[in-house]
Amino acid sequence: MAGLTLATWNINSVRLRHPHIARWADEAQPDVICLQEIKCQPDQFPRKEFTAMGYPHVHVRGQKGMHGVAIASRLPIEELDDHKICPRGEARFQRVKIEGIEFQNFYIPAGGDEPDPETNPRFKHKLDFLDALEAYARKRSMEDADIVLVGDLNIAPREHDVWSHKQLLKVVSHTPVEVDALDRVLSAGDFIDVARALIPEPEKLYTWWSYRNRDWRKSNRGRRLDHIWVSPSLRGPALAGGPGAFEIWENTRDWEKPSDHAPVTLRLRV
Repeated sequence: MAGLTLATWNINSVRLRHPHIARWADEAQPDVICLQEIKCQPDQFPRKEFTAMGYPHVHVRGQKGMHGVAIASRLPIEELDDHKICPRGEARFQRVKIEGIEFQNFYIPAGGDEPDPETNPRFKHKLDFLDALEAYARKRSMEDADIVLVGDLNIAPREHDVWSHKQLLKVVSHTPVEVDALDRVLSAGDFIDVARALIPEPEKLYTWWSYRNRDWRKSNRGRRLDHIWVSPSLRGPALAGGPGAFEIWENTRDWEKPSDHAPVTLRLRV
């Protein structure tokens, strides 16, 4: 095929918001949709609704009430074994192969409110997850495989990935210890952060806006928490379309009862 459009979206309950996905997919026309925080078990996933959207192929890693990731595709999915990355065994990672490309879909722990692993077990869990992911990425980098890594990584790494670098340096998702851990993962896998390869700083890029902001557009206190990375072998196809091949669909944040995340798409020329 000449091209493949992939998407990543923390949907914050797929059973509640699959109508949003249908509305958005009708416009964006992605071939592969990677979802995070689906909040359901595999047998509860709305497969009929996705088939009706044009995505008959679905792969789900879910658990009761929270977390969970899923991939829906127009194209056949080859299931791959999952590496046990999450220290708590939560449904936060899956991998499949589509059109010869391995898709890795992640929902990294948010980490709670206090950026101290000694007093906050949730933050320690996040750092432990990132350590395990770094080791996995280093191991996989030796295989020279075509890999697309996507998901809600719950870290806005660069200065212009947040609305205020100075004010958020001690806020979970932008602390130096998290940024350093994510950079180690990027380096270990020799990945390309597609958003910043196509749209360099100082341009601001956000994919998440808090529910706490009543007028999110006016305040625009966003963070780039949702990412698309590719392995070196896919650098050409990922960047060939230029900045126009990468899009953050922030209009979805205006819809009734939206996710706090916007979907992100990339057109691969393969």
